[in-house]
Amino acid sequence: MGNMGTHSDAESLRREARADYLKSHGGSMAAQVSWEIYENRENGRRHHSYEEEMKPYRMMQKGDDRAPEEIRKLLLSPLMGKLSADPVRDAKYTFLAGITLTTRFAIEGGMDSEHAYILSDLYIRRMDQCLDRNSVFSIFWEMFSYFTNQMRHLQTNPQYSLHVHNCITYIDRNLHQELRLSDAAEELQLNRSYLSELFKKETGVSFSEFVRRRRIENAKNLLRDTDLTASEIAGALAFSSQSYFIHIFKEETGLTPGAYRKYHYSESLKAAERSK
Repeated sequence: MGNMGTHSDAESLRREARADYLKSHGGSMAAQVSWEIYENRENGRRHHSYEEEMKPYRMMQKGDDRAPEEIRKLLLSPLMGKLSADPVRDAKYTFLAGITLTTRFAIEGGMDSEHAYILSDLYIRRMDQCLDRNSVFSIFWEMFSYFTNQMRHLQTNPQYSLHVHNCITYIDRNLHQELRLSDAAEELQLNRSYLSELFKKETGVSFSEFVRRRRIENAKNLLRDTDLTASEIAGALAFSSQSYFIHIFKEETGLTPGAYRKYHYSESLKAAERSK
């Protein structure tokens, strides 16, 4: 009891000293920073250095498979800053800071910006549902591992030229409307024939075939992750009609949209049962 009382008294004195210091300096942000620096120095605490904090993100950017373990060590380090007195909120703030850095480093490393931002949005929405600290950090590690794998794929596969990369970005941003090679060429200020030849040379397929495959991949995601009907998906991805969408989807996947959704719903139930 004596030790507990001593600790309590010391904590009370510390709070009083802080309040007096901040009051005497008008409670300014500069005063708050000065007090935090003083306390850290007195207690032998510090934050990670800039290089220590950036190391796992630079590793992720290169697709280094050691990056997830490096970020795990960073997250578990006693040097991590405290962002909230509530442990779950503290973990969520840390996640938001981390995924912001992860996304920016990935884009700078060559990941398509729209792809990176969508990944970020999806992981943040998942994290927002977490009710405990461990779940937040579990998603953080999963997110960081996924980004690392994506960057490794970029590093080990031939990069597209700037023209083709920009053309693919244009396609991804306009899947909701009719896409023509002539419009893409005009947008990119390139000769239509030149873009057509370059695009097929680097991707292995024509512009129109690439657009079709991209739309089918997006349709798969919508069938798995939303309740949109086949008609709504057809409209959202600028297919000329629902029947044409179903025809193309089955041609590409071997399943109708309805069968594809049913199959993946069944698989997700099995996975949930296995995880129990």
